[in-house]
Amino acid sequence: METPVHNLSMLFAQLGEPDDARSIARFIETWRPLANNVLLHEANFWTPAQATFLCEAILQDADWADVVDELNVELHAVH
Repeated sequence: METPVHNLSMLFAQLGEPDDARSIARFIETWRPLANNVLLHEANFWTPAQATFLCEAILQDADWADVVDELNVELHAVH
């Protein structure tokens, strides 16, 4: 059985957010950088359901974990 591969567009769709490249880039630019002491799922812009999904994806090392980690890196990056 193949492991599902998810990308940022799929993650944003799963979160109920606009999932086109321009919207994702705008989202990241709007909320970046998160403070180093703020975990991704603790950011104040997520709904409770979104925060739970993000937290569980990492804690359970789910199929989504890699792309959630990618988003985490992008949102904590300083540009």
